[in-house]
Amino acid sequence: MSIQLTNKLCELLDIRYPIVLAGMAGIPHMVQLVSAVSNAGGLGTLGAAYMTPEEIKDAIQAIRKRTDAPFAVNIFSNVGPDNYENFDAVNKELNIIRESLGILSPDKQEIWTPDRFDEQFHVLLEERIPVISTTFGLLSDYQVQQAKSLGIKIINKVTTVDEAIQAESRGCDVIVAQGSEAGGHRGTFDTSSRPSGANIGTMALVPQIVDHVETPVLAAGGIMDGRGLVASLALGAQGVQMGTRFLTSTESGAHPVYKRALLESTEESTVITNAFSGRPARGIHNTFIQHWETSRIEPLRFPTQNTLTREIRNVSARQNNAEYMALWAGQGTRMLTADQAAGDIINQIVTDARKILI
Repeated sequence: MSIQLTNKLCELLDIRYPIVLAGMAGIPHMVQLVSAVSNAGGLGTLGAAYMTPEEIKDAIQAIRKRTDAPFAVNIFSNVGPDNYENFDAVNKELNIIRESLGILSPDKQEIWTPDRFDEQFHVLLEERIPVISTTFGLLSDYQVQQAKSLGIKIINKVTTVDEAIQAESRGCDVIVAQGSEAGGHRGTFDTSSRPSGANIGTMALVPQIVDHVETPVLAAGGIMDGRGLVASLALGAQGVQMGTRFLTSTESGAHPVYKRALLESTEESTVITNAFSGRPARGIHNTFIQHWETSRIEPLRFPTQNTLTREIRNVSARQNNAEYMALWAGQGTRMLTADQAAGDIINQIVTDARKILI
């Protein structure tokens, strides 16, 4: 089997190298990192799920001032409305943490998550961005038609073969096969019967998805270097999506204590938890997660739990206290490097991959 670093995926997305930056929602100041990845020949992705339409528009315009290369914007689909079942018990438990951080308890009426998906999507169409990426589900048939009529490519994250088949049927251009090693929230469509999401490892998931779809596949989850890229290509993927690898880069907007926690972590440091957001996500185990596990209280569903814990996470960040921050990370953190430019990371991955392929 001949493995090529320049392939149909590169042609489809108009990029030099088959490397895509994951859309990491909640990481501030992503414009610089997105631009740097795109300028280096990969596909930068803006994690815009928590941004207002105005913030997304400003970020897109800022990216375009820094690069002429293609980039993507990721948004959450199929989120659903707020749900306050078990609110009092959850809020009471969180008050113990709030008290230790000097935060007042919010009123129930203050916890409300605006549904901005339609407005976010409209901005992406209006700005005619090159690529739209979705997590947690798919665009509607009509939305797919709208995007494609403007020449916009669509990337969908999936965690099972069935989800990949659904994504292909809906007309997506690229499928991200997201293994359980991946950091943060993965793309599992329905977690109602899967409290920890669909947990198939990347090496097992990628070839099974490749065997069942014709759409180009990106491998994601625990991939950190040229070895991971070549392995993914050998499994049938046409490229990789990487998030954690870029969190400690010089352009990353990740908080300094978050970066430090990443660099000090190992392959055993992360767990899958729904404590912060109500939806399973992989992050570094800390006091907040331990407190929640000990309480044995069921969190509110996403996005309500995420909204309810936001102030705790924000205040903890302002206090440089990693113990109550959401430290999303994949399982390959021993391979992280400190203060390496995003462009240098991509060049190193490509150089190392080429050495293997010689």
